[in-house]
Amino acid sequence: MVFDGYDLIVYGTVQSSLISETGWGLTKATAGTIGSMAFVGMMIGAIFAGRMADSWGRRRTILGCAIVFSIFTILCAFAPNAAVFGGLRLLAGIGLGGLVPSANALVAELVPTKWRSTIATLMMSGVPIGGSIAALVGIQLIPAFGWESMFLVAVLALMIVVPLGLKYLPETLAPVSAEDRRTRNLKEPIGFKSLLRAPYLGVSLLFALATIATLFAWYGLGTWLPNLMQLAGYNLGSALTFALALNLGAVAGSVITAWAGTRFGPIPTAIAAAAVAAGALVVLVTGPPVTVVYLMLVLAGVGTHGTQCLIIAAVASHYPGHLRGTALGWALGTGRIGAVAAPQIGGLLLAAGLGVNSNFLAFAGAAAIAAVLLAAVGLKLKSKLSTSPSLTGASNV
Repeated sequence: MVFDGYDLIVYGTVQSSLISETGWGLTKATAGTIGSMAFVGMMIGAIFAGRMADSWGRRRTILGCAIVFSIFTILCAFAPNAAVFGGLRLLAGIGLGGLVPSANALVAELVPTKWRSTIATLMMSGVPIGGSIAALVGIQLIPAFGWESMFLVAVLALMIVVPLGLKYLPETLAPVSAEDRRTRNLKEPIGFKSLLRAPYLGVSLLFALATIATLFAWYGLGTWLPNLMQLAGYNLGSALTFALALNLGAVAGSVITAWAGTRFGPIPTAIAAAAVAAGALVVLVTGPPVTVVYLMLVLAGVGTHGTQCLIIAAVASHYPGHLRGTALGWALGTGRIGAVAAPQIGGLLLAAGLGVNSNFLAFAGAAAIAAVLLAAVGLKLKSKLSTSPSLTGASNV
C-alpha cells in the first residue's frame, strides 16, 4: 500500500518538471491526460485482479501485481517521449490497481469480523504514508537528480516487498476447480454476474458510484495539488509541503476512521468523513491564510482517504468470502473511473482559464456527492437487513 500511495503522488511531484524540462511539448491538458493513464491501468487491474484473487488465490495475485507495477514504474525513468511514458504508466497502473482489492480480500480473511474494519483501514494508511514519502523525497531528489530519480525508487519494491511476500505472505483462499466446487457444494457462482443481480445489485451499484466520487476527489487532489499550489504562487518546495500535509492528514484519517468505523460503523463514519472533506475544500476557495490552508488540506486528507478506506471495509464485510475479491475489484475498478477523470478534468479546467479554485470546487462537489450516495447505501442496507437477514455480513455494515 505504501508503494501504491507513492505512485499516486509521484506523478504530481514531477508534473511541472515534465512540462518544462523534457521537451515533450506537454500542456496542462495533455499532462492531465498522461496523469490519467495510470488510473486507466488501475481500473483494469482492480477489476480483473479481484476476480483473479477469487480464482487463483490472494498471495499469487498480490505478488504478481507487485512485480508488474515495480518493473514498469522503473522503466518510466527511461521513457524517451510522452507516449511511451504514458504507456508505461498505464502498465504500472495495472499492477497497482490489482494490488488493493487482492490485499484487502486477504486481510478480510486473516482477521476476526469485529476487527476487519479497523485492520483494513490501518493497512490502507500505507497509501498516504507512501504519498508523504513521495513528497518528502521529491523535495530532495528532483532538484539534485532530476525527475527520473523519482521513478527509480520503485526498485525498492522489487528488493523488499516481493522477497518478503514470498517468504511470509499466507494464502487464505486456494484456487477452486470446477470439481472442487461440486464436491464442496459451492453452488454460488463466482464472478461479476453475481454482483449485478439480486440480492446485491442495488448495493453494488451504489458502492461503485460512491467510490467513483471519492476517488475523483482523492486522486484529483493527489495528482494536481503540487501544481495547483505552484500556480497559486508557491515555489516547488512549498507546493510539495502542501502535498505532504494532505497525505499526513490521510494517515491521521486512517487511524481516526479505523476507530470511528469500529465504534459507529463504516457507512455512518464514511458519510461524516466525506462531508468533512467537502467542507474543507470549499474553505480553500475563500483564500484563507496559509496556516488555514494547511489545516484544510489535512482535513481534506482525513476525509477523502478515510472515506475510501471505510467503503473498502464495508464492501469486504457485506459480501460472502467467495465473492469478496470480486466485489472489491468491482467497487475499486469501476471507482477508478473517478481517478481517470480527475486529472483530465483538472487539466481541462485550468486550460479553460477557470483558475485554481475551479479544481477545489470540483473535488469538493465530488466529496459531497459521495456523502449522499453513502447515505443511500446505508438506507439500502437497513432495508435489506430487515427484509433479508440472511445476507452475509450485512449486519456488520
